[in-house]
Amino acid sequence: MSECKLLACQIAVPVTRTAEDRQKHVTNLVEKISAKLLQQDADLVVLPELSTIEYSRPSFDQLGFLAETLDGQSVELMREMAVKFSVAVVFGMPRKVGDHFVISQIVLDQSGELLGCYDKLHICQYGASMEKEYFQRGNALTIFEVAGFRFAPIICYDIRIPELSRTLALDHDVDCILHCGAYFRDESFFSWHAFATTRALENQLYLLSLNRAGKDYGDSIFCPPWIDESHPATGFSSHDEDFHYLTLDHRVVINVRDQYTFLKDRLAEYSNDEPGPSFID
Repeated sequence: MSECKLLACQIAVPVTRTAEDRQKHVTNLVEKISAKLLQQDADLVVLPELSTIEYSRPSFDQLGFLAETLDGQSVELMREMAVKFSVAVVFGMPRKVGDHFVISQIVLDQSGELLGCYDKLHICQYGASMEKEYFQRGNALTIFEVAGFRFAPIICYDIRIPELSRTLALDHDVDCILHCGAYFRDESFFSWHAFATTRALENQLYLLSLNRAGKDYGDSIFCPPWIDESHPATGFSSHDEDFHYLTLDHRVVINVRDQYTFLKDRLAEYSNDEPGPSFID
């Protein structure tokens, strides 16, 4: 297939301090997304980081009740939706692994089977973030395919580490990075879009940078492989819930890489540990 259709969901998350709060929220969320899918189908539904719980210290203090395993209630509700609408789903939740917690993006295929589980590699601890006090980092990448496109989820702070996106593009042939975040309007919020557009442009791939909704969140952005006045990024609402259908096209990636050859023009290496003349002839 040359095209893939995404339903990107900038969703609001209410106060969640109990498992009952979380269950009510996820149930309502599935109903809301299902209503969208009844109107228009999609190949893949994408939700933000920790989409099952509130991002806050009081919520994180209750991880013993709010975090789930891969056979928990949230995965089951998302699985039922995937099967009903024959749609792949990527959503974020806190996950219990042994005696600790990780921030995960769960990937289910169109039949509800688990395709992968990406655990956030880079844990954020500045501004409104206090993740190192509650979570451990992951240790592996997750690559999956839907409708002939290769996807990789990354989570929030991960985008500020350029080697990660570069590895996904060059070593794993990813067509689209799903950057799922919980971007609070702290001192790092202003620079977020610059990182998102740069990662898309420098790696010549699609990049969905998806935030949650709310007065302190919003402003998700979808970046094509080339961005200019005629090919702008797609912006979401600054605060409100916003559901966007987005189309990926293999032909766009191919044309961009043929026209702008900076991926092909990379040199084999850029380090020179020995003193003396440059390694470039």
